[in-house]
Amino acid sequence: MITIIPAIDIIDGKCVRLSRGEFDSKKIYDQNPLDVAKRFQDLGILRLHLVDLDGARTKKVVNWAVLEIIASKTELVIDFGGGVQTDEDLRIAFESGAAMITAGSISVKEPKKVHDWLKQFGSEKIILGADVKDRKIAIHGWQEESDRDLFQFLEEYMEEGITQTICTDVSRDGTLSGPAFILYQEIKEGFPDLYLVASGGVSNIDDVHQLNDNRIDAVIIGKAIYEGRIQLAELKGFLC
Repeated sequence: MITIIPAIDIIDGKCVRLSRGEFDSKKIYDQNPLDVAKRFQDLGILRLHLVDLDGARTKKVVNWAVLEIIASKTELVIDFGGGVQTDEDLRIAFESGAAMITAGSISVKEPKKVHDWLKQFGSEKIILGADVKDRKIAIHGWQEESDRDLFQFLEEYMEEGITQTICTDVSRDGTLSGPAFILYQEIKEGFPDLYLVASGGVSNIDDVHQLNDNRIDAVIIGKAIYEGRIQLAELKGFLC
């Protein structure tokens, strides 16, 4: 059964969503991210994807206080991303209550650092953030594109011990246009042992069912929940 992971994206301490990673498209959905997290927990959801968008833009952890309060006031297992660039950022994230961090831009810019984190903390705590646009890796809150091929990128990190990745199709994120089903199937076929978290474009409960049928391990859902395209009650069947 696919694992449901709601997303909370943070700008200025508020729960927001962007479209295609464009900051000018920001829409505020809730002033209090803790209230949102509690609603997810009350449904029976166990895991949360928390993204510090201010951190992604400024290249350092900014909204650690939001992480800290959600971690201390709920029992959600939080994977935290956005701005984790240094050992100090990593320390702040873990001390603030993150169970896992997502290594996104840093995994492209400084792979040796991420390799060291993997050795120190283990693959259960370090998730590879593979944000992709036209099958190339995008970085820094999707404001920059790299020339790194997605599949080569995944292969190299699996050789270093990565066991889980969040793959976000930037062109679909926040658009409610449907997930990149073909891309995710190709990843699962090429890397069957990789725990794959699909992210971007989920528009309705049928998308979740199809990802589940395709044996994708987990899915991050954001805007579809906040816009009412997916009712929380519809997710209960996946929370066994």
